[in-house]
Amino acid sequence: MSTSRLSSLFPVLAVLGSVTSLAVGTSFAKDLFPVIGAQGTSALRVGFSALVLLAVFRPWRWTTTRADAGAIFRYGITLGVMNLLFYMALRTIPFGIAVAIEFCGPLAVAMWSSRRPIDFVWVGCAAAGLLLLLPLGHGEPLDLTGVLYALGAAVCWALYIIFGKRAGHLPAGHTVSLGMCAAALVVVPVGVAHAGMALLDPKILLFGLGVAVVSSAIPMSLEMAALKRLPKETFGILISMEPAVAALLAMGLLAEHLTPLQWAAIGCTVLASVGSTLTANRRAPALPDPAG
Repeated sequence: MSTSRLSSLFPVLAVLGSVTSLAVGTSFAKDLFPVIGAQGTSALRVGFSALVLLAVFRPWRWTTTRADAGAIFRYGITLGVMNLLFYMALRTIPFGIAVAIEFCGPLAVAMWSSRRPIDFVWVGCAAAGLLLLLPLGHGEPLDLTGVLYALGAAVCWALYIIFGKRAGHLPAGHTVSLGMCAAALVVVPVGVAHAGMALLDPKILLFGLGVAVVSSAIPMSLEMAALKRLPKETFGILISMEPAVAALLAMGLLAEHLTPLQWAAIGCTVLASVGSTLTANRRAPALPDPAG
């Protein structure tokens, strides 16, 4: 009985572990910003993540057609730009808020083809959350540049889902590992141009490897394991907790304390994501969450 219960709990714990690992890794990544900037930090995260995922999934074991390579390349480029924009946003706005804004991307994709009245409720929740976060003069204002970077990351996350579905017939490890390599082609040159030789400091490299493992390799692996065992609706509900988890961990690890209005905005985003998942029609299988 205990083995059966543990087996049933594993996918749930895997998703929660993924969300927590992603938030912890990204929080630690901010410690590198004063030394190598958001660009250099993103380069280390994406570059090392690509190497780790290549070693784990060994994508050369599968045959890749020209059409599949094109789909993976577009998916990966979008993934790289998304990671870079998200880290740029983290320079000036709190982590939890950046995640909440970025979540508007997958929510938009989920709602795009829907015409049911209930779905407009979730659209309204997401819109309310976003309006509460935008620097429109109410409450403590957020940095506009940071908000725009986060919105750019949201657009990229939406495109990541669209492009990822076109490669959805391939093994997940194949797509993610090669996609991360394509992402590195975008992000690493930007990081090198910004940080230069500072990226070669052994301590920085070791810290960057740790960030890559904790914020990319572990979360993606846990999510792929959970996706095989959980209904996608359950997976979607669990992953919807990410903005709240990110905000809570950032409060403890980064001393980023949010206002009641900002917590309300995050709550609206989580509610929209959970509601969308609960009332969703059957859709294509989810891809591992790349956020953060």
